[in-house]
Amino acid sequence: MRRSTGLTGALAAVLVLLGAAGPATAQTAPPPPAGSATATADNAVLLTVFLRHDQSRPLAELNAQLAKQGFYKAFPPPGIEVVSWNVVMGIGQIIVLRLPASRLREINRVLEDTAWGAYRTEFFPTYDYKAVGLGEHEKAR
Repeated sequence: MRRSTGLTGALAAVLVLLGAAGPATAQTAPPPPAGSATATADNAVLLTVFLRHDQSRPLAELNAQLAKQGFYKAFPPPGIEVVSWNVVMGIGQIIVLRLPASRLREINRVLEDTAWGAYRTEFFPTYDYKAVGLGEHEKAR
């Protein structure tokens, strides 16, 4: 049986064109100035941030690195709402932020510049579903 090469060739051409566009520079540009946008009902996202600590190093060493890198001076940036900030044993810290979507890159850059090395970061963008979920629960009763 012969395979179709038309789609494969087209896909290869697209990938070549994308590669020819130059290197990705999304994170090499300087960080944007601190944002002034505030979260509203129509633009707010919740961002769950996992800061997984390096368990091979003592806590005092991790805290010294965070201080040297200016983590607590820079995070959270002004105007970003901290919904919760918990320490989870065996994992590290889990922080939930509410922010306008336009400030997502700012959060990413602050964590790249100040948390990396002491923490491995993971991000989970979410949205507030509480009112909808509870409304559906009430309708189902």
